[in-house]
Amino acid sequence: MENHNNIDEYIKDVKYGITTGTAAAAAATAALKSIEEDIKYVSLKTPLGTLKIDIHSIKKINETQGRASVIKRSYHDPDVTRNLEIFADVRIIEEKGIIIKGGKGVGLVTKPGLQVPVGQPAINPVPQQMIKDNIMDLLPKNNGAEVIISVPAGEELAKKTLNPRLGIEGGISILGTTGIARSMNLESYKKSFKYQLDVALAQGYEELVFVPGNIGENIAQKILFYRKDQIIQMGNFPGYMLEEAEQMNVKKIILLGHAGKLIKLAAGIFNTEHRIADGRREVIAAHAALRGAEKGIISNIFQANTTEEMMNILEEEDILKETFKSIAQAIKERCQGIYTGMLDVVIVKMDGSVLNSNHQVKIRV
Repeated sequence: MENHNNIDEYIKDVKYGITTGTAAAAAATAALKSIEEDIKYVSLKTPLGTLKIDIHSIKKINETQGRASVIKRSYHDPDVTRNLEIFADVRIIEEKGIIIKGGKGVGLVTKPGLQVPVGQPAINPVPQQMIKDNIMDLLPKNNGAEVIISVPAGEELAKKTLNPRLGIEGGISILGTTGIARSMNLESYKKSFKYQLDVALAQGYEELVFVPGNIGENIAQKILFYRKDQIIQMGNFPGYMLEEAEQMNVKKIILLGHAGKLIKLAAGIFNTEHRIADGRREVIAAHAALRGAEKGIISNIFQANTTEEMMNILEEEDILKETFKSIAQAIKERCQGIYTGMLDVVIVKMDGSVLNSNHQVKIRV
């Protein structure tokens, strides 16, 4: 990738944006510069080159302190941190070195397995290095700096992220490995789900429960005898998460979720976002036919609008459990082409009742 002097030019070309780490580093650079001058932008060094970053607010506090903020501008992505204002307070100190702290709205790491040690603010290594690289040469000789990164809206915003599941409390993370934020359908977003595996394995868990999202997690907590930290959300990326689990030598996975999501896996659909692929009625119809459903029943399934409607049709014909027993076996076979460890499948309805009997998982009564 070529270096770009102006982030706006880059965004226009590929519809990317900047990371929270880039915004924090730019704000810190501007805060230090504010002591000597009033600026509108900074030329920021990032792992991919120099970017021109607009400064949203800037204020000289006194002869050794300054404050500035940067807006993480919206781009072609539904990222929850779009248009977020990130602040940096910088104070010149007599001791050499740069101390980076987290202020209001920056989360605190409370569980092992992440890139930042327990007890430290959730400011990842690359953003920390970017801050240091960009302000080091601006400091007076033989002086250092204390940098405090804060995000006023961070605590509330963190509730919409995976941070609470990862043991990051009190705010968002300051992230980024390149300085550039990519669209959520790319690798950077998928990796945010993978971090759950890092945390779970760091705590010594060998058996994990994979669920599509919040509904699956709530049901898993209700009907299974597993700790919350063992329940891993896959989002729309079960294929990716199974691949990561295989590479990380996870011993056993229980794949649990509502029928509407999990049945896609029986058709080999490993990105379950609706606009990418569906196949639910085709899967249910095929497996119902394998269990003896007549043509009229298959036709009714194809005319149904929701998975719940399809299940009601099967229940009326008394082939619901047998159909989902067949579907669960197909899911297991498909998934074991990716993940070779011990695997079990539990398909549930919205009320938590289990649809397939061919599993070995102990269920709460």
